[in-house]
Amino acid sequence: MARYTGPSCRLCRREGMKLYLKGTRCETAKCAMERQWRSQPPGQHGAGHRGKLSEYGVRLREKQKLRRYYGVLERQFRRTFVEAAKEVNTGEALLLLMERRLDNVVYRLGFAPSRAAARQLVDHGHILLNGKRVTIPSIQVKPADRITIRGRDATKAIIQGNLELASGRTPPQWLKLDPTTFEATVEALPTREDVSIQINEQLIVEFCSR
Repeated sequence: MARYTGPSCRLCRREGMKLYLKGTRCETAKCAMERQWRSQPPGQHGAGHRGKLSEYGVRLREKQKLRRYYGVLERQFRRTFVEAAKEVNTGEALLLLMERRLDNVVYRLGFAPSRAAARQLVDHGHILLNGKRVTIPSIQVKPADRITIRGRDATKAIIQGNLELASGRTPPQWLKLDPTTFEATVEALPTREDVSIQINEQLIVEFCSR
């Protein structure tokens, strides 16, 4: 499956905010957004790119911000938007569909340090959904779903290390985790308040509906 393979920090600099694409590194002084000139937009003329955006540019940046935050490419984002457009509140539905992605849930539980790493765990078949091996990062979880780890000592050791790194980041209320057994349960559907990124979803709807 296609994925972005370029420099992650470049994306954060372009959007002017931390997208937490490198996990715990983004919370340290090593993060590019914590440095002076590197927090400017990428490119030779980056310092001059923070000018006033057009209405189109503002909406484009919101869409790109959300897409890059969850690590999806344009085609998959469009498919998700089409699904969200079936609901009355399209913007909120779009955010909640992104939040319910399996790779995002694996990241939220602390099994992986970033969404990209969580996607790799799913791609390689290390995650079990309701006892079955799944390799589709975009699969939507639903209430009562159980997420567990495939029973390999090496995998469990990696997950344990990731959980220790994420000890300061607790899972959202709609997820329940037992760190001793590496078993999690989806207690409910997420709400708009569970989406941690600061974003105006209405601007995204306006951009995608033009």
